[in-house]
Amino acid sequence: DDVSAAAGRATAKAAGVVVDDAAVTPQYLHGVVAERELAIVKQIALGSIRNKLIFILPAALLLNHFLPGLLPIILMMGGTYLAFEGAEKVWHKLSGQHDDDKPAVEKGPEAEKKIVSGAIRTDLILSAEIMVIALATVSHQGFWSQLASLVVVAFVITVLVYGVVALLVRMDDVGLQLAQRDHSGVQALGRGLVTAMPKVLATISVVGTIAMLWVGGHILMVNLGAEGTGWFNAPYEWVHHIEHAIHESTGAFGSTLGWSFNTLCSAVIGFLVGSVVMGVLRFVPAKRAHSK
Repeated sequence: DDVSAAAGRATAKAAGVVVDDAAVTPQYLHGVVAERELAIVKQIALGSIRNKLIFILPAALLLNHFLPGLLPIILMMGGTYLAFEGAEKVWHKLSGQHDDDKPAVEKGPEAEKKIVSGAIRTDLILSAEIMVIALATVSHQGFWSQLASLVVVAFVITVLVYGVVALLVRMDDVGLQLAQRDHSGVQALGRGLVTAMPKVLATISVVGTIAMLWVGGHILMVNLGAEGTGWFNAPYEWVHHIEHAIHESTGAFGSTLGWSFNTLCSAVIGFLVGSVVMGVLRFVPAKRAHSK
């Protein structure tokens, strides 16, 4: 019971990043033929649980016990990667470039493997954030209780996130089946689902990109400003101060408006940092090629 309660509290604490994870993943399935969607979601889900149990959980517990000061640094490395991914997608969209629209299966197994590996890499960062938040929630407990709670969190969150993803990507097929039923109301619902899902998935893709920038920027801002790192904490203090002022001065809407301001600032920081990293990564190969 103690483990279940602790796992429940830890899962609730990480709910914001869980929502981001569910929003980010469907964009990787763009261009995948319907017959392969669930198979790819399954591969990503298995990769996600492997990330949590084999890589993140042991590393987080060991670092928390022996080198707790390294956890913020590792999180910031992951946050920088998320910011880079999000900024790259934004600049790619703004530049008007378009990827090959052929489904991944038509491009070959390598393209499908690239989709899965890209999604699993991004999941690694989001899962690390989720598990570290969960670990902080149960840090007062003994080692075995921490371990058991985090294992439960890993399975619950993975099933929740990828269950939602699987439901989203197959909803248009559900709509097609409903559209073939005899009842006119059910048919209308089915047609509505078929019509709406492309727009829903397109919206989720945008939300996923924003989530990358938001979570990446928030990880950087919070951990740079966290006590113990001492690294350039001015952005954190400034944002936190204004968020608190908004919360206190806007009455019933204070929490929502304050959170929205924090989220916007985090996304801007993520975009700026990601754009800098993107520029550096493009400049270095060009410089090497020129020197040769």
